[in-house]
Amino acid sequence: MAERKRVVAVIGGGQCSKEEAKLAEEVGRKLAREGAILICGGLGGVMEAACKGAQEEGGITVGILPGEIREQANPHVQIPIVTGMGYARNITVVKSAQAVIAVGGSYGTLSEIGHALQSDIPVIGLNTWSLVKNGDEDKAIITASSPAEAVSKALSLIGD
Repeated sequence: MAERKRVVAVIGGGQCSKEEAKLAEEVGRKLAREGAILICGGLGGVMEAACKGAQEEGGITVGILPGEIREQANPHVQIPIVTGMGYARNITVVKSAQAVIAVGGSYGTLSEIGHALQSDIPVIGLNTWSLVKNGDEDKAIITASSPAEAVSKALSLIGD
C-alpha cells in the first residue's frame, strides 16, 4: 500500500492584509518543506499566499473551488477541484484535511473552523478567531504565535 501524505488545510479570507498574506505564505513554505499537501479554497487572499509559498518550495497545492470554472483558481493551485457548491465547499476543504491552520479570516473561515471542530479535526489559529461559550473562553482552537509554530503543532497532531 502506498504511503499517504499528510494533508493540511490552510483557511482564511479571500481578501487579507499584507501581514496575513506574509504569515500564510510562510505557512505554505513550511508545509511544503515538511512534505505535507496543502489544501485550500483555491481563490485569492490567504489561500493564494499559502499556495504561493508551498509551490515555491516544491509542495503540492490543491484548491477546492466554489464555482465550476477551473481557471478561477489562483495561479499557484496545481490541482483545482471544481464543485459548483459555493460556500458549501468549505466542508469539503476541512474534511479533506487531517489538520487545519486558520490565518485571519472572516465568517467563511469561521464556518470552516466550526466544521473542522465538529469533525474532531484539529484547528490551529494564527491571528484568527477565538471562541467564547457562555462567557468562558473555549480553547478548541489551538493558538500559534508564528507560522513555524502553527505548522509544527498541526503536523504533530496528525502524527506519521
